[in-house]
Amino acid sequence: MDPNDRAALALSAVALAIAIVVASTVTLERVNTRTASNDAPPGTVGLARPHPPLDLAPGEPIPTIGAPSSASIRQRP
Repeated sequence: MDPNDRAALALSAVALAIAIVVASTVTLERVNTRTASNDAPPGTVGLARPHPPLDLAPGEPIPTIGAPSSASIRQRP
């Protein structure tokens, strides 16, 4: 291996190590910057309105709103 190749490889390794250290430092500085609270964010009205449960018995058709009652039963043409 040529001495110039070794120098280029060593400089590349040092540059990579510096980049990794800088990226790790920047990343670790930004961890845990948010604080949790129970307050609603500004502009919101609080919790969403409750919805009916999604549990259905096996084989029970999913109720559709605004469709004819026979729309949930599909027949072969």
